[in-house]
Amino acid sequence: MMLNRFNNREAEGLDDLEMRVYTSRLLGVDQNLVLHGGGNTSIKIDDILYVKGSGWDLGSIEKEGFSPAKIEALLELLNYNTLSDSDMVKYQREALTDKTAPNPSVEAILHALIPYKFVDHTHADAVVTLSNTENGESLIEEVYGEKYLIVPYIMPGFILAKEIYKMVKDVDWDSLDGIILHNHGIFTFSNDAKTSYNNMINSVSMAEDYLKGKSYDMEKLKNILEDKKGYPISLRVNTSYIAKYFASQNEDLFKKGVLTPEHIIRTKRSPALIIENYEDEINSYIKEYKDYFKRYASSEIILNPAPNWLVLKNYGVVAIGKNEKEARVIEDIIMHTIEAILRGETLGGYRSINEKDSFDMEYWELEQNKLKGK
Repeated sequence: MMLNRFNNREAEGLDDLEMRVYTSRLLGVDQNLVLHGGGNTSIKIDDILYVKGSGWDLGSIEKEGFSPAKIEALLELLNYNTLSDSDMVKYQREALTDKTAPNPSVEAILHALIPYKFVDHTHADAVVTLSNTENGESLIEEVYGEKYLIVPYIMPGFILAKEIYKMVKDVDWDSLDGIILHNHGIFTFSNDAKTSYNNMINSVSMAEDYLKGKSYDMEKLKNILEDKKGYPISLRVNTSYIAKYFASQNEDLFKKGVLTPEHIIRTKRSPALIIENYEDEINSYIKEYKDYFKRYASSEIILNPAPNWLVLKNYGVVAIGKNEKEARVIEDIIMHTIEAILRGETLGGYRSINEKDSFDMEYWELEQNKLKGK
């Protein structure tokens, strides 16, 4: 469950715009919701939309950070079939009642479209983690299908606002608790600031609770691994956003190899994938490792074939060491490797040294001596 930071005493006596500043900051200080200027909020006062201005950070926003734009002028933009980014920025500035204000958020039209006084938008880690998986559509539907408008990924800005405008023509807004944007984030709204904020916290908690519900029995895993390795071990479990995102990807990605050859003596070439049948999955890894050894071995003696790290599907990664110090070293290597693999995939595909070169490095006596303290 997410931490709800709303304090009735702190909020007492605030006017509407001050309340908008207050709850915006509550969202902005939570890095599980927004990072480095992400997310946006708004309030409608009479016929004016005060929406977060470009360049302002929700965690430290002031009244001056909200750009006042005429709601009617923003909604008229939805009559266009297409609108370039430059034209959208131009027309949004023309809608401003204060020409010295910053450019309104790229989501200003959507904020104007949502028929509630307070609108909150975040890029919540838990929501995006669910969405950014191979079966993200079904997971989001499972968690949010009842009372949320679920929108496929669409480029933010005019295109997104236009698509939602089409989707909600026959929608009863009072039946919705929020809007889920695939691969992007979540909107919540209400005519009351506290309610809109609470809706955000509760909605994101639904995703967090789902992810926790898919947790793993670490004690059971540890017992199985100690049995396979033949000695006591320490585990380092990492469920950071990047670890969860990596763990949600296709299985082929996990087998792409090490970041640099020297890492293989710590991590082996790849991790074991754990989904639900822990012992079977670890045994399968051990069999694959033994087959790998047979393919390339000549006079070498096989190393312990049990894995040195795990990918827990849709959950995170686990480093395995003989002690806490070794587990920390392996965790550091894992996290750097994960980031390199994900970046490499965006550059046309990550590729490490091949399996034969990996074996030669793993069983090179000079490398093994490093682990022996020589």
